[in-house]
Amino acid sequence: MRNEQRLRSRTPESRAFVERVQLVMGLTARLNALPFDDLDGRRELLEEIFGNPVPDSLSILPPFYCDYGLGATFGEKVFINQGCYFLDLGGITIGDRVMIGPRVTLSTAGHPVELEERYDGITHAPIVIEDQVWIGAAATIAPGVTIGRGSVVGAGAVVAKDVPPMCVVTGTNMVERRRLKTVPEAARG
Repeated sequence: MRNEQRLRSRTPESRAFVERVQLVMGLTARLNALPFDDLDGRRELLEEIFGNPVPDSLSILPPFYCDYGLGATFGEKVFINQGCYFLDLGGITIGDRVMIGPRVTLSTAGHPVELEERYDGITHAPIVIEDQVWIGAAATIAPGVTIGRGSVVGAGAVVAKDVPPMCVVTGTNMVERRRLKTVPEAARG
């Protein structure tokens, strides 16, 4: 994955990450429990979640789920529909006039692919969504992906590589990328 970084387990950085995730999970639970018409309360909680003021033109409909918060930034006139998940440790940049459909997942984090490294921490890479993009319902955007200006990601698509500007992408096809190393029987456990 492009621009991949690692957060190793059992480090001061990973402990700080876990503490931040616990805080943000509590904040998103409070956000999702607010009456729908409590726009001021919603804005206050979003600013706590994201650690900065958010544009007045940002619209996020609950329920909304986020695990870190400090990695997300928003342009003007961004609309995020219900049931979205932002896993933003790696950074999520959303441009102006972006529309995100219901149940979309933006996941900047994962785990190392090789089995012997998989439980030693998490990998992360930024997601960039350029201006005037529309992401359809239940799409998933993987770590390290940039979606070019004006593009459309079809409902249910799984996007694991960059999308050029002014392009429509769809689909969920499984593609074998590579074979993993075989782990000796003694290491399985």
